[in-house]
Amino acid sequence: MKSVSISGSPRVNVGKKDAKTSRRSGLIPCVIYGGKEQVHFVADEKEFKNLVYTPEVYKAEIKVGDNQYTAIMQEIQFHPINDKILHIDFRELVPGKYVTVDVPVKISGTSPGVRDGGLLAQNYRKLKISAQPQDFPENITVDISTLKIGQGIKVGDLNYKGVKFLDNPASEVVGVKHKRGAVEETPAAAAAAAAPAAAAPAKAAAPAAAAPAKAAPKK
Repeated sequence: MKSVSISGSPRVNVGKKDAKTSRRSGLIPCVIYGGKEQVHFVADEKEFKNLVYTPEVYKAEIKVGDNQYTAIMQEIQFHPINDKILHIDFRELVPGKYVTVDVPVKISGTSPGVRDGGLLAQNYRKLKISAQPQDFPENITVDISTLKIGQGIKVGDLNYKGVKFLDNPASEVVGVKHKRGAVEETPAAAAAAAAPAAAAPAKAAAPAAAAPAKAAPKK
């Protein structure tokens, strides 16, 4: 997994008033938990540009004072109006400890079903996994090169060493669907269409109308 470096300063006072003062100065209050102790710090909002505004998942190499921490972003709070970052929670990565994280899904290959006119439906952009730090994948790659129309790949079909998938195993990650209104042609229908049309039987001649009976002579 790729990493980004963040340089911060310890927070002397932890509270709402101190947090507001930090934000007015362009600093983001943060906390690192999951290790031996919680670490509260602030860092310039520019430090988080490559960490927050990307679909990728990165490890954060965070320097706070003289100490160095390896962590992963677990939760982020945004202002409800201007979308500025208010607070970030980091989970320290400790060897041997499992961590839960959302990892992006990457599609690879070309589906024969799509070439035949099907539509590719990707139902998951990220998957929730649990793994130890050394087993974190950068993404979950799903190969669709064998998928025909009507076929898909479920969460339970995925297999990554050291990774536990936490989403429903029966949920379909990606599948190839029929286009709306399209009708699948069966082998029997295809054979019938290929066969030459049989000659239509000649219509039977209509029977001649019976001649009207002559009126009997009057006596």
